[in-house]
Amino acid sequence: MSNSSWARAVVERIRIDHVGHRGDGVSLHTGEAVYVPYALGGETVEVDHVAGNHPDRRKLLAVDIASPERIEPFCPHFGVCGGCAIQHWAAEPYHAWKRGIVVETLAQAGIDCEVAPLVDAHGAGRRRITLHGRFGTHDILKVGFAAANSHDVIPIDRCPILDPALEGALDAAWALAEPLTSKMPVTKPLDIQVTASLNGLDVDIRGSGPPPTPVVTALSRVAEQHRLARLTRHGELVLQRLAPTVRMGRTDVMLPPGSFLQATVAGEETLAALVAERIGKAKEVLDLFCGVGPFALRLAEKARITAYDSDAGAVAALAKAARTPGLKPIKAEPRDLFRRPLVAPELRDFDAVVFDPPRQGAQAQALKLAASKVPVVVAVSCNAATFARDARLLIDGGYRIETVVPVDQFRHTPHVELVAKFTR
Repeated sequence: MSNSSWARAVVERIRIDHVGHRGDGVSLHTGEAVYVPYALGGETVEVDHVAGNHPDRRKLLAVDIASPERIEPFCPHFGVCGGCAIQHWAAEPYHAWKRGIVVETLAQAGIDCEVAPLVDAHGAGRRRITLHGRFGTHDILKVGFAAANSHDVIPIDRCPILDPALEGALDAAWALAEPLTSKMPVTKPLDIQVTASLNGLDVDIRGSGPPPTPVVTALSRVAEQHRLARLTRHGELVLQRLAPTVRMGRTDVMLPPGSFLQATVAGEETLAALVAERIGKAKEVLDLFCGVGPFALRLAEKARITAYDSDAGAVAALAKAARTPGLKPIKAEPRDLFRRPLVAPELRDFDAVVFDPPRQGAQAQALKLAASKVPVVVAVSCNAATFARDARLLIDGGYRIETVVPVDQFRHTPHVELVAKFTR
């Protein structure tokens, strides 16, 4: 059989039933789920099998019968770049789908509660990105985002979902990657993390070995040319022109290199407001997985705060920012809450606890909270599945869950933030 005949043999024409939790169209035409990225419910599409060990996935070739909810994507890289899963769906059904992810995940965990309408928190766009740099065919440098379901790098020169404060980030990343890849051996893709700060772009490069002096000189020259606030490599300072700071409430926080921030300014402000509303008039508040203090620094305007996080650099940044006049005392200490969760005697004196763990959730800490007498627990999460697991532990420990609020700061993706209050 010729190659062209084989290609025709694997093409299928199928109907899409609905959009799944990962943003793929789901077809049930064979009785088992088949996943088709960029397809919508009700559509009839032509698909091809995906190479490799993916028997349940297909590649979209053409849309024969389009959904009336399909819209034109706004980015020329959509469908190739893996950054966005959904730009082709009208706003109203997209919002219903994203809220539905939360509703269905909670139901699967046996949690019966109200889920509020989705809160959009995209704001001006993403304020932090991680770009990848590597050589492609013919040793041509590529800098961009990873392709969908692939480790290949899609070179880009613009991204329309970025905050305007990241202007110049792509040009700077290309310029930084050139000396690192051309003048020293690089055995794996470079990761170039860029964060927008009040004083300019903060860049941390990972994936390269220690650069020789000529490369450091070249990097410093690029940092000056692109007026970067700071350039670090694996957290080690290469050059700093200005301290990269962000504002949290009434406080300016100097960022540790490569530090975690909520993806958008609007996302951070929305989550912080929801947390503060649920904390209410509590006077002694515990902030777990506190990071650099997006909640602690705002809550300290009215309450005394104790804060813990495993990232010692983030905790140090929070402790320094806590000296801002007008804030109530903030005690911030590093602690691995996965291995050493706070136990009931340590939780006894707090009026309220806030916890905002990474995607894997906070199972160990949730178990200890469930056994405590803390009257109010406010959970923040970026993963509906681990949130549901941890919420189930709190409910089984005697807490009552109130309305869950889904927050969309990762627009065009399946990711959704959650905020919920638990009381006893």
